Amino acid sequence: MSEPTTARTVPQLVRASAKAFGDQPAIIDGEAVVTFAGLATDALQAARGFTALGISPGDRVGLWAANSHRWVTAALGILTAGGIVVPLNTRYRGAEARQLLGRTQARALVVDQGFLGYDHVGALFGDAAAEESPGFDLAHLELAVNIGSQPVKPEGVPPAVVSWAELTTAADRVPVSDALATADAVRPEDLSEIIFTSGTTGFAKGVQLTHGAPIELYVPYGRIWGLRPGDRYLIVLPFFHTGGNKAGMISSLLYGATMVPMPVFDPVAAMQMIERHRITVLNGSPTIYTSILDHPERASYDLSSLRLAATGAAVVPQRLVERARTELPFENFITAYGLTECAGTATMCRQDDSAEVVTQTNGAALPGVELRVIGLDGGDAGTGQPGEVLIRGANVTTGYWRDPEATRAAIDPDGWLYTGDIGSLDAAGNLKITDRLKDLFIVGGFNVSPAEVEQVIARHPDVSEVAVVGAPDPRLGEVARAYVIPKPGAAPAAEPIIAWCRERLANFKVPRSVIFVSTLPRNASGKVLRRELRSRASSGLAARQ
Repeated sequence: MSEPTTARTVPQLVRASAKAFGDQPAIIDGEAVVTFAGLATDALQAARGFTALGISPGDRVGLWAANSHRWVTAALGILTAGGIVVPLNTRYRGAEARQLLGRTQARALVVDQGFLGYDHVGALFGDAAAEESPGFDLAHLELAVNIGSQPVKPEGVPPAVVSWAELTTAADRVPVSDALATADAVRPEDLSEIIFTSGTTGFAKGVQLTHGAPIELYVPYGRIWGLRPGDRYLIVLPFFHTGGNKAGMISSLLYGATMVPMPVFDPVAAMQMIERHRITVLNGSPTIYTSILDHPERASYDLSSLRLAATGAAVVPQRLVERARTELPFENFITAYGLTECAGTATMCRQDDSAEVVTQTNGAALPGVELRVIGLDGGDAGTGQPGEVLIRGANVTTGYWRDPEATRAAIDPDGWLYTGDIGSLDAAGNLKITDRLKDLFIVGGFNVSPAEVEQVIARHPDVSEVAVVGAPDPRLGEVARAYVIPKPGAAPAAEPIIAWCRERLANFKVPRSVIFVSTLPRNASGKVLRRELRSRASSGLAARQ
């Protein structure tokens, strides 16, 4: 067990995991079963293939595909060859992907051509993508590798496009000894990924992560959570996100857990996979658990194998944590907190934390991570007092890709990352996130926290999920508007929910309107896109959607 947890680069980790866990399954993906030893072999062969086709250490390689065993193998192969992975959101369209590949001057792209019926390569090089992303060309992109089963190359696409089989066949041109020497030359401080944040305005920022720091972070993470060899880990969070990539893939390699990747979340499919594969570990956004808890067919599935669970978001509904801990069979359900800029995690609850700590906080800092909460004056806020959350540690990004101005704005000379999140620390060092700075709105001169209003509405018996934003008001400037997903079978009306809030909140915090919706806009990691809701509110969209 010591070897994987002492690795400090991804190539070291892959080989150490193979030695420690051997013929145990590392990945189960449909009919594909890959052992830890087999994964190491496959990753080295992929690395040789990438090298044979022109990828050198330091080159950026885009990875535009959904969760699968092939995603893992491709990513580990790129990293073993000394390359830098640029994960692309599977929801991106051609212009969005073109921009990020152009900004990183990617030499190659790994793509699941035709996934969900989308012509990824064709869209990337189409006229529309070029027109919508002016100034971003793909002159450096020389190679595309298709890991899917759809047609390999649309007509008129300039780079060489090869199948996965052709990549692995090309590996024969590179001696194993050369590939191992390249892998051994990778250093812990070398970049492993450039992960682009979703961004609320302007261009997304490319967060630089290294090989060593995330591994160092997820060693105590897995130990504290309780991961162990033989666990079956349903990886719902996308691999292009730190939740799937670090908390999922890296933690599984460290602790010998079997990855069961899920390309697109669906609650019924998830429950079927839990039953079929005897899943023990689940990690996801709050909506993942809500959709399972509220599903009318939940009792039809055997979910008794579930043992560990984690969730995290800017704010986690307390009611959700209470329900998950009582209605699902988890031995340990924790909340955690982090962001891409700190490799995905900074705090987490412990197994011996009280129910109050788990339901009302995001836990304490992980070993090696420091926390501060500062007030408007820049000084440390007192115990229990709200302010902006700052993080310092080896897990903090080395900066944003080729954006020194944004880096200086986010990380001060002493290494403190300014998160933009509002929270408070209790006497035991547990962090409670209450909001994003940009999500606060002002009603008649009073600051209103959307999360506070959401926590109240979430406890209404007819409410499944809720998001609150400020809507324009001619008299007060802004007022609260709630977007509510009703529980299955419920048909709530607006006024009873507003009355519920009046009994529990100061008048200026009470929503003036409630809009019932079937879904909330989310990014691929499950976070609610409040900017879209604010846009709806500003444009007067009030019909049921």
